[in-house]
Amino acid sequence: MENVTGKILKVSGPLVIAEGMREANMFDVVRVGEKKLIGEIIEMHGDRASIQVYEETAGLGRGDIVVSTGAPLSVELGPGLIKNIYDGIQRPLETLCAKFGSNIEKGIDEPALDRDRMWEFEPAKGAGERVVEGEVLGYVQETDVIRHKIMVPPGKSGILVTISSGKFRVTDSIGKIKVDGGDVEPLTLIQKWPVRVSRPYKEKLPPAEPMITGQRSIDALFPIAKGGTACVPGPFGSGKTVVQHQLAKWSDVDLVVYIGCGERGNEMTDVLREFPELTDPRTGKSLMDRTVLIANTSDMPVAAREASIYTGITIAEYYRDMGYSVAVIADSTSRWAEALREMSGRLEEMPGEEGYPAYLTSRLAQFYERAGKVVCLGEDGRIGTLSAIGAVSPQGGDISEPVTQATLRIVKVFWGLDSSLAYRRHFPAINWLNSYSLYRDRLDLWFAENVSSDWMTLTGRSLKILQVENELEEIVKLVGLDALSPEDRLTLEVARSVREDFLQQFAFDDVDGYTPLDKQYELLRLVFVFEDKAKEAIEAGADINDIATLPVRERIGRAKAVPTADYKEEFKKIEAEITQQLDEAVRRANEA
Repeated sequence: MENVTGKILKVSGPLVIAEGMREANMFDVVRVGEKKLIGEIIEMHGDRASIQVYEETAGLGRGDIVVSTGAPLSVELGPGLIKNIYDGIQRPLETLCAKFGSNIEKGIDEPALDRDRMWEFEPAKGAGERVVEGEVLGYVQETDVIRHKIMVPPGKSGILVTISSGKFRVTDSIGKIKVDGGDVEPLTLIQKWPVRVSRPYKEKLPPAEPMITGQRSIDALFPIAKGGTACVPGPFGSGKTVVQHQLAKWSDVDLVVYIGCGERGNEMTDVLREFPELTDPRTGKSLMDRTVLIANTSDMPVAAREASIYTGITIAEYYRDMGYSVAVIADSTSRWAEALREMSGRLEEMPGEEGYPAYLTSRLAQFYERAGKVVCLGEDGRIGTLSAIGAVSPQGGDISEPVTQATLRIVKVFWGLDSSLAYRRHFPAINWLNSYSLYRDRLDLWFAENVSSDWMTLTGRSLKILQVENELEEIVKLVGLDALSPEDRLTLEVARSVREDFLQQFAFDDVDGYTPLDKQYELLRLVFVFEDKAKEAIEAGADINDIATLPVRERIGRAKAVPTADYKEEFKKIEAEITQQLDEAVRRANEA
């Protein structure tokens, strides 16, 4: 298609309206003005196109030239994505910084993948073989932990004419394919894919395996499945960013795509400084060896926030198509929705609730629906998963606002952060009374087979005792603690142990920051061993005040700090002390 050229009629912040664009298409990428700023057509009326520009529009004026590229906004997919940091439209920020300094100038364009770096390609197919779309042609060792699979691009099937091994740049031809239409086309290490179109797959499967995070309140009470969706809403200061950093650090996925969408720049700086120094507990390598970062911070052009979410999830889908487990972490979808609201206002569309566009829910759904567990294209039947986790930053912590409510209608896990828990220094501040996971029952079988047959019994018991505690505290406020029976007093003590000794977790501690499932199970079992034996002691006449102050309570509280390598022996000692000290409490009561 020939490039369509138009002229600017109006500039309104990131929105530019151009005439003479009748031959252009919706979502075409355009170059605006003398500096060729990057923009995208988001609305057409006759020969007038409304363009959202992904760069600062100061200096543009009426009559400036607009040129359509005839192609949609796309990302480059190939070796070199991992360890990189991109902006919302996949410009490599480290490369730009090295070439142009710390401030990005307008109109700068740089390829997303390094054109000079050589990659060692190892073919998995030979000349003369028939290959179909999604078939693995060969491998490139991208990082120490990720073996990059070079696949036949979607939509192409045919006979391999040639294929070579050796060192190649991403744009070099590694072979040729005679497609079913009869043409011979070159194959390279790189693919391009439009960000607003989800990548194809053979079949979607129901998620049946948990994404283990090492965070006790998540894994035990509100688990997320691999291929699932979750949201983390919470007011300012409730720990959303730390929760998301923990998920990015410790989740048992092969790859993490972390999207900093409209959040503060210093938060992204923390990620950039921390991740290279942290060790992945599964591989022993640097976390950056499995991380792609998209940084579109609050001081960057607002329109690019809208694109950053799609850029991130398209990169994630590409690695999912290789058969990997991928997690997309978006921080935060509220800032993304604010970018939608700003563009909608400038387009003079009819506003919905709180000024957000009427299509807010459908756009959110389009993002989260791209998550899932799928059978990938190709003949080998590989299965990939993509889990989507979005932070929501409701104004004033009011979760009844439109973005949170629209998100809750779509996702299946709700980790509701509570400012009152945060003020009490209970982190992660996930409120156990209003959070939920719709994957719990589906994951029951996996936990029974891989952790313990009574995992769901213990975790269900924890949720129940926390709910009972909430009801008992209402009674205590009215009539005082002494009015409760010894059994109810014990319930309050055990609930406090569940909260403080199990759920409360220090993210920056080497031992407590990550807890494997077997240790989580034993820790929780320890709490309920105490409850069961304390009930027997009360029935045998022991005083509840004596039981509540036993030294072993302190030992249970410190059990989570026991190094993971040594915990089994230590937990056996604590269990023996529980029995011994409760027996002594019964003896003291009988002697009295």
